Amino acid sequence: MYLFKKVPKNNSSKKTNAVFDALNLYICAMFFKDVIGQDHIKNHLKSTTENGRIPHAQLFVGKEGFGALPMAIAYAQYLLCATSIDEDSCRIKCEKLTHPDLHFAFPVTSNDKVKKHPVSDLFLEDWRTFVKEQPYGSLYNWLQFIGVENKQGLIGVDEAENIVKSLKLKSYEGGFKVMIIWMAEKMNMSAANKLLKLIEEPPEKTLFILCTEDEEQIINTIKSRCQTIHFQALSEEEIAQSLITNEHISESAAYKIAHQTEGNYNKALHLLVHDSSDTIFEQWFITWVRTAFRAKGNATIIQQLISWSDEIAKSGRETQKRFLHYCLQFFRQAMLLNYNSEAIVFLETETAGFDLKKFAPFVHSGNVLEISDEISSAIYHIERNGNAKIILLDLSIKLTRLLHTKEAVIN
Repeated sequence: MYLFKKVPKNNSSKKTNAVFDALNLYICAMFFKDVIGQDHIKNHLKSTTENGRIPHAQLFVGKEGFGALPMAIAYAQYLLCATSIDEDSCRIKCEKLTHPDLHFAFPVTSNDKVKKHPVSDLFLEDWRTFVKEQPYGSLYNWLQFIGVENKQGLIGVDEAENIVKSLKLKSYEGGFKVMIIWMAEKMNMSAANKLLKLIEEPPEKTLFILCTEDEEQIINTIKSRCQTIHFQALSEEEIAQSLITNEHISESAAYKIAHQTEGNYNKALHLLVHDSSDTIFEQWFITWVRTAFRAKGNATIIQQLISWSDEIAKSGRETQKRFLHYCLQFFRQAMLLNYNSEAIVFLETETAGFDLKKFAPFVHSGNVLEISDEISSAIYHIERNGNAKIILLDLSIKLTRLLHTKEAVIN
């Protein structure tokens, strides 16, 4: 389904034509240029708009730091201002994320200010500040920003009801209404089912943009009603040049950081300020693998694994998931080093007495897949509110065996 035949330039009004042409230039220069890379997507979005073939529901799929949210906002601004007669007013409202026809939904949970029935509208001021400061930020960054990093954010049925109510109203400015749902995979089943009919048959000139990091967690009935756009990892060149331009660092420092990011600009910014969480994660990981290795055949060491599991379990589910993703990356980097692929190894450890080159031989073809599967399984169960202490201890005991697995010798 397409929203309408063509973005109108209103041929009856020379003033509107001039505004439209100016906005095409202005928005491309002011908004789309702020999105790093992804030029093929920018061109696609502008082309479909100019040709009047705008899908009513679009699914932007991109991992953390790839730019799905900044692109969604730039696209919304492009659509809203392209048909606005008052260019300056539209521009100001879009810059402040206060345009009355631009709506947001995102994961929330109760905090010190919002005790019951948390919905996005109650966090809008925080959201606007967050997007301004961290447009490439992750869900963890957002929850940390509102002081609930130890909880899991959710888009629940109360949120869905608010979306339905807000989109039933006519556009304030007579043009589009745009609903951006960030981290759409955090919709629970009740919310997804409530929005299904609205996404399938939205009111006239209503556009849904769903942003997700994990397409597989979006229910099929919603995915099938959306046009999907996949965001690629940013290139090292794009990240480095953005760091040089926006953060004013040297070229050598920018490229060194870019090499470690795996296409994630949010990670680049955290590396730039030396995010303390990575240091903590490194300490947790090294303690874990050392203890797990020593635990085989030594029952007294198991108590240390229990203590380790208890410590991580106290950190909150989002932190636990981030740490386990860090562990996946660490094991993969070790395996690459083990198989002489130093050119694509970017991990640099800081813990005294730990040598990645000496650890690497313990991660090989005989155990790396099973290690990855077990960590992924732990993430899955933590995501679904499993008992973190039990999950982490079970993972630790399995790691004790896997670290001692010998690589098969091929004759």
